Amino acid sequence: MACPICNKRKPGRFCPAKGEKICAVCCGTEREVTIDCPADCGYLVAAHRYEDEHRKPIPAEEVPFADVHFSSDLIHERRPVVSGLAFTILKFAAAEPSLADADALAALAALAETYRTLGSGIYYEKPPGAALPHALYGELGKFIEEFKKQDAERAGFTSLKDSGVFYLLVFLVRVGRARTNGRPRARGFLEFLRAQFPKNAAEPEAPRIIMP
Repeated sequence: MACPICNKRKPGRFCPAKGEKICAVCCGTEREVTIDCPADCGYLVAAHRYEDEHRKPIPAEEVPFADVHFSSDLIHERRPVVSGLAFTILKFAAAEPSLADADALAALAALAETYRTLGSGIYYEKPPGAALPHALYGELGKFIEEFKKQDAERAGFTSLKDSGVFYLLVFLVRVGRARTNGRPRARGFLEFLRAQFPKNAAEPEAPRIIMP
């Protein structure tokens, strides 16, 4: 009996995504690529633990929005916004279980580009083409506008500027890039965001700063 994926090697690991045994090589190479692994798979958990223990800094040439610089004080001052954005992603992921890190990062990066143009006084919007990132892009945009509205109702004006939103989105994109392994179906970034909130939280009442 051969591995159902490669049809060559002997199957030795039970794959919960496939519902049958596959070989160790295919488990390692196809994990989060062609296999949509459940988060509680023991082999996936062990692989992520190894990645966390051997995580390296992002190469300078791969840092998202490498030309953008801002103070870490902004993240601390605006942590309710950062946490709200993260929570919006988590709520969307709960409704759309197929959402992967790549989808979330595509939505965040596209929205960041939108707010980069808004900060310069120009409006140019180019949402992601794929369905899931496009929908998440819309939900994140709704959260930002609602936050601005509530902020204005409290103080008479909103202190959250478009340039500030841009920096916060860039921050989250960088966090996501640091926390994902880059595989097409990886959800390391999403799991990292889940760890920032209590399991029974319905709303981000006590937001915590999210650091890479």
